[in-house]
Amino acid sequence: NTSVSNNHVVCTASLYNKAFVEQFEETPLLVAVLTYVGYGILTIFGYLRDFLRHWGMEKCHVAREREEQKDFVPLYQDFENFYTRNLYMRIRDNWNRPICSVPGAKMDLLERASKDYNWTFQHTGKVVKDVINMGSYNYLGFAENTGRCADAATESTHHYGVGVGSTRREMGNLDLHEELEQLVARFLGVESSMAFGMGFATNSMNIPALAGKGCLILSDELNHASLVLGARLSGSIIRVFKHNNMASLEKLLRDAIVHGQPRTRRPWKKILILVEGIYSMEGSIVRLPEVIALKKRYKAFLYLDEAHSIGALGPRGGGVVDYFGLDPKDVDIMMGTFTKSFGAAGGYIGGRRELIDYLRSHSHSAIYATSMSPPVSQQIITSMKIIMGEDGTSLGEFTQPQLSENTTYFRRKLREMGFIIYGNDDSPVVPMMLYMPAKIGAFGREMLKRNIGTVVVGFPATPIIESRARFCVSAAHTRDILDTVSQPITD
Repeated sequence: NTSVSNNHVVCTASLYNKAFVEQFEETPLLVAVLTYVGYGILTIFGYLRDFLRHWGMEKCHVAREREEQKDFVPLYQDFENFYTRNLYMRIRDNWNRPICSVPGAKMDLLERASKDYNWTFQHTGKVVKDVINMGSYNYLGFAENTGRCADAATESTHHYGVGVGSTRREMGNLDLHEELEQLVARFLGVESSMAFGMGFATNSMNIPALAGKGCLILSDELNHASLVLGARLSGSIIRVFKHNNMASLEKLLRDAIVHGQPRTRRPWKKILILVEGIYSMEGSIVRLPEVIALKKRYKAFLYLDEAHSIGALGPRGGGVVDYFGLDPKDVDIMMGTFTKSFGAAGGYIGGRRELIDYLRSHSHSAIYATSMSPPVSQQIITSMKIIMGEDGTSLGEFTQPQLSENTTYFRRKLREMGFIIYGNDDSPVVPMMLYMPAKIGAFGREMLKRNIGTVVVGFPATPIIESRARFCVSAAHTRDILDTVSQPITD
């Protein structure tokens, strides 16, 4: 028993150290200079085009404030608006393309064209077949129109229909919803859980129910927009700590305890820490053991968003808590979505029974939102049972290990080819740095010419000199697909 225990400690420590080996190289000086020069040239031409728009020599497509509104509604003056109308629109043809198939390992895209530099699009009617999908969050490959999940969802549609037509508190509570919530609680290892029809609203509508005036929210600087919106709607004081930086978080916690609320110096009613399991633009994994240690030391509460990590991390697919081998009870609010690993839609919150009972009567998303569609609920139930090995097959034994193997292989291959890759080795979110603005649109277009669909990301979603292509690896990808994707990158 002692030997087994020691081996477990060694393995856990090894995993702990491996998880924190994050690849975040600083932008090379020459690349940074060239990137700023590129943005400088674009800015000069942007001001020239704004001058032409001002005098009516070029059509202005962006909403503008009226003359009497300029002091109160500055729609047109800020830098982000300037960036959007002069650069963002030039690369917009890389995304929002209509998909004509299941967003699986391969997909069909509807071709489109623009005559006004991507302000509007006209569809040509041509469909581009068998485009390799490296942009969808289909981590475990459950987003398919055949197989056990699709069959179960179809049967559910025949039995329940598609729409519910009411909220959970009125006439929209189905036995499927009750089964789903019990299954989620068991999967997470918590006392109770609650499901919501929209992942974004799970954060934005529930955080205001958990914190309010007199509370302090400590938020990672790279948290998702849904977490940021929920924090702002709560009316709490918000302070931001550096990404995954425990020294920064501890300093804010210590200052909060010592100084209390502004002006009155009264103790905070509640201190809530907001973090994500996997950060969707960085590919980094939260330093959860250290966050939990800090929240215990300073008597704070922890809200963990596992949108990208649930199903995709951990030996049993239980997310970042499972990945580190931690006790789920140490996380006060466990949030996640069904839109990624489960191939469905919606979100959940899990935790103590008292917490969930409170949310059922205080959450706007629970009280006013229409219930989750029955086939969507059934898709989640079926895919979750497969992951847990409760579907009577061995499919669940291969999905998560296959994702882990694909992630390791693809990350290693790109790094061996000399590219700068961000994030953790075990993260299926793989950001490949592009830096220069001209590369953002060009990379996406050139990859699509080779039948590879990618997501390219720039400012304001990333720092201005850290533009990138973001690949999302799936268990549905084969080794041949990953080799096909990596080949054109070097061309």
